[in-house]
Amino acid sequence: MIRGVKGSLLAAVSLALVGCAATGGEAKSAGDAPAAPAAKPAKFDKDPYPSTYKGYPTRLTVVKGVTIFDGEGGRIDNGSIVMSSGKVTAVGGPDMELPTDADVIDGTGKYLTPGIIDIHSHLGDYPSPSVDAHSDGNEATSPTTPEVWSEHSVWPQDPGFSRALANGGVTALQILPGSANLMGGRSITLKNVPSRTVQGMKFPGAPYGLKMACGENPKRVYGGKGRMPSTRMGNFAVNRATWAKAAAYKKKMDDGKAVERDLAMETLAGVLAGEILVHNHCYRADEMALVIDMSKEFGYKVSTFHHAVESYKIADVLAKEGICSAMWADWWGFKMEAYDSVNENIPLVYNAGACTIVHSDDANQIQRLNQEAAKARAAGRRIGIDVSDEMAWTWLSYNPAKALGIADQTGSLKPGKMADVVLWNGNPFSAYTRPEKVWIDGALMFDANDPKRRPVSDFELGQPGEGDVK
Repeated sequence: MIRGVKGSLLAAVSLALVGCAATGGEAKSAGDAPAAPAAKPAKFDKDPYPSTYKGYPTRLTVVKGVTIFDGEGGRIDNGSIVMSSGKVTAVGGPDMELPTDADVIDGTGKYLTPGIIDIHSHLGDYPSPSVDAHSDGNEATSPTTPEVWSEHSVWPQDPGFSRALANGGVTALQILPGSANLMGGRSITLKNVPSRTVQGMKFPGAPYGLKMACGENPKRVYGGKGRMPSTRMGNFAVNRATWAKAAAYKKKMDDGKAVERDLAMETLAGVLAGEILVHNHCYRADEMALVIDMSKEFGYKVSTFHHAVESYKIADVLAKEGICSAMWADWWGFKMEAYDSVNENIPLVYNAGACTIVHSDDANQIQRLNQEAAKARAAGRRIGIDVSDEMAWTWLSYNPAKALGIADQTGSLKPGKMADVVLWNGNPFSAYTRPEKVWIDGALMFDANDPKRRPVSDFELGQPGEGDVK
């Protein structure tokens, strides 16, 4: 062994001397040698919990003679739709040729729409019954927790899922962490289907979101613990420091440098790379404007401001920046930052040409988002903004799909898209109307006329009122 080492050293010296001779005898320092290649950056699995969703069995189905809102602002009277193999295959008027071997449903006097998509829900991570043992939506232990993922809290047996389907016609929804933190963690988009696991509900290919929050919640929660942030300026300081750290982490990865795995920084690097969408809880117009400036400082984009009760004040700015507002029809006044809301918020944002969404943030309100949109339309009419039925439906399906990065797959009734469809027993903007049938990927998941197609959570089996959808 020793002899072998000596031999290697002598050989190395000989090579060095040859090298000197070849360059005129000038010695070369170690610094003159080509740099060793940088260690390759770690390749982290971006989808370690992949979707296992598979659509339920389908049948070739036709609904004819129905009033159709296509989700993108189009309307067809006395129209028909064909659903086959989980997709919308044709949509048209009364002269459209229909297959002869399909299940045919007469929709005369009824309305057909894309399924409602709720962009802001806590079903599964704040499930029913609402007890402390089920309270899994806020990791309120640090003002920034981008490392947590809401899907790891979602309980698929939450009875709220089936009620949202049967009462509300909700076919997809985004489950967000709560708003205690400036950065609350990753969100997940789900298909509203019964499943034993959250992966079985996970919308295939939907990008992750990052839940952020402005204003009162973070400063109250952490100021109450005697730590930063306790003010709005503290909110922004903590946010900016965290984004600066994330930008440095991403730069190392982009430069090919090795980095130690950091789950929080992975999420934020994904946002900076445009792979994860930002959904920002924010009420006041001035704070939304500051957040927009912060996003430009660090190079990310806000997909949607949620709650956004003062969006009407900066609707032109939101339209210019291409940022959606997810809003309530008339919730206001429950804290100071919700005080300056107006019932005309939604139609004013729509009238300015900005992306307009109606959302719930509530296990009961998710069951009547169609009525929330109707209330907003009524408020608009009182100030001279008359929004048609078919355009108002964009607030409930296509716009949330766009804000979630899934509009190429769902949110409107176009050939080739997922057959996520609701047949309503009347005009869906009426308080007396209910879903009659709901299809998800062309599978009939709910039929008001067939008690066997009323999904019941395992948790409810054997309990009084199981599967109740009144």
